[in-house]
Amino acid sequence: MSTVVLARKYRPRRFDQMVGQEHVVRALTNALAGNRLHHAYLFTGTRGIGKTTVSRILAKSLNCSGPDGQGGVTATPCGVCTACTEIDADRYIDYIELDAASNRGIGEVQELIERAAYKPGVGRFKVFMIDEAHQLTKDAFNALLKTLEEPPEYLKFVLATTDPEKMLPTVLSRCLQFNLRPIAPEVVREHLAQVLQAEGVAYDEGSLRQLGRAARGSMRDALSLTDQAIAYGSGRLSEAVVRAMLGGVDRGHAAALLQALAARDAPALLQGVDALRLQGLSAASTLEEMATLLQQMAVQQAVPGALDSAEPDHEEALRLAAALPADETQFLYSLLLQGRGELGVMGDEHAALAMVLLRFLAFAPTPDGTQPVPERPARAAAAAPRAPVAGAAATTAATATATATATAAPAPAPAPAPAPASSALLAAEPDIPPWLDEAPPPEDEPRPRSAALRVVPAPTLAVAAVPAPPASAAASALQAPQLTPLGDRWAALVRRLQEQGRIAALVRELALQAGALSCEEDGHGDTWTLVVERESLRTPALVEKLQAALAAELGRAQQLRLQPGVPGDSLARRDAWERQQRQLEAERRIRDDPAVTELLAQFKTARIVPGSIRPL
Repeated sequence: MSTVVLARKYRPRRFDQMVGQEHVVRALTNALAGNRLHHAYLFTGTRGIGKTTVSRILAKSLNCSGPDGQGGVTATPCGVCTACTEIDADRYIDYIELDAASNRGIGEVQELIERAAYKPGVGRFKVFMIDEAHQLTKDAFNALLKTLEEPPEYLKFVLATTDPEKMLPTVLSRCLQFNLRPIAPEVVREHLAQVLQAEGVAYDEGSLRQLGRAARGSMRDALSLTDQAIAYGSGRLSEAVVRAMLGGVDRGHAAALLQALAARDAPALLQGVDALRLQGLSAASTLEEMATLLQQMAVQQAVPGALDSAEPDHEEALRLAAALPADETQFLYSLLLQGRGELGVMGDEHAALAMVLLRFLAFAPTPDGTQPVPERPARAAAAAPRAPVAGAAATTAATATATATATAAPAPAPAPAPAPASSALLAAEPDIPPWLDEAPPPEDEPRPRSAALRVVPAPTLAVAAVPAPPASAAASALQAPQLTPLGDRWAALVRRLQEQGRIAALVRELALQAGALSCEEDGHGDTWTLVVERESLRTPALVEKLQAALAAELGRAQQLRLQPGVPGDSLARRDAWERQQRQLEAERRIRDDPAVTELLAQFKTARIVPGSIRPL
């Protein structure tokens, strides 16, 4: 006689045997006890958490006749009557399960609807259960809608799905929906302990922790893995046996790698990765174990004492929580999650693992608080005097930093006098507003200066001293297009092509960026000479497509001759110029607005931030 697998042997037969779904059990129990029955139920959730099991228990509750045959609808089916035993054995004539994964067409649904016309053969209710209902075709759903909305009083529908987002809204609105939640690892461990005790199988707590995490919220998966572990361990479960079966990584390896990262010890980090390679341990499992450890560390850092010190699973997390700052913990957690997708790209997953971990050392601050990422040369000189410094030593260090970035720079000239109050920008970077980098100092406290850079103090914001916010670099460099009658003609023609949808993508870009130099007309057609700056637009394929669009619009042959160069007039340039003028007008109106002027005069640190104004 074959052995019944644990997932089937310990399948719940009553609501009180359900594990981890108390919210669903309570709602259904109260509804059955109060005889407040709905005609259609929808159970959603991931695999193996009890959707079909709840459906069967509900069918038994609706049809249970009690041990004496006199019972009615109940929240506690007896388990011994004909309805209960036959539903458990999957042979009850009035309980029909349809697997929509393999029976998803309109034909199967129409057959189901035809069977709905007949009253129950032996039971009180006829229950139709459709598993993986989201896989039904749209036609099948539509055929089911009418019966689902107004079924006969003796008919109950139960739908189960792992993907409710794919269900039609018209179906969702007709069902009473219950979302079954993934089961917590602690709950899985407690249930597995009861099952193993009932089976007489020896185990340790470490093995249950491994199985609880590996189940990922599915009790069916947990029981299936337990069956596999019993066979793998010859009837005994231990943490080492279960980890070997699952291909997991010992927490000690993950903790050692995190310790090396916290100490910025690259040699130890690479040695740890090599050890994983030599022992044949999975790089993906290593990242997963490290991420789990980081999550526990983050909990301890955010809420000290939240982790149970008596729990062996928390020992390493409690130790490492003090070794890594909270912000670096979060940063490293993000790196590990993103790095999991990179392991399969390289042929050597351990080399990819090393790159993911070394990335943290490349970006994370060093123990002295400095940032190892080199700054760009253009910004290095301006970075030193941004923050206020105090003392001669700090001023000397700032001067040395700024001077070192300029190769063979001449001797610094004496610091010039402060600029007028109408200027409020850094001399080295006029495009960066100072209020984005530092708070304005008091009026009577001058800012420190270095030999290479000069910081102009913030102005006193009287109404007359409010500076006009500078336009963006792109806008200030843009010159007005050189308008010509031929340019007007070309712009109007391109507008028509664009509005009619004759040109798109790169062909449209070629037409917008081109400037018309000349147009020669004869009896056969027109020959346009255009100036186009971008070489990628001056390709024969794009020219041919634009010629065809022009010919279709004008009704005669068109030929385009393209020349390299910067056009003085183009439709793209006209549009950009118009946008710039609208932007400048919007900024002018804001600056001249009486309410804005009053606010700037009232609040001394107020500024109009460039780029924050958008024309309507």
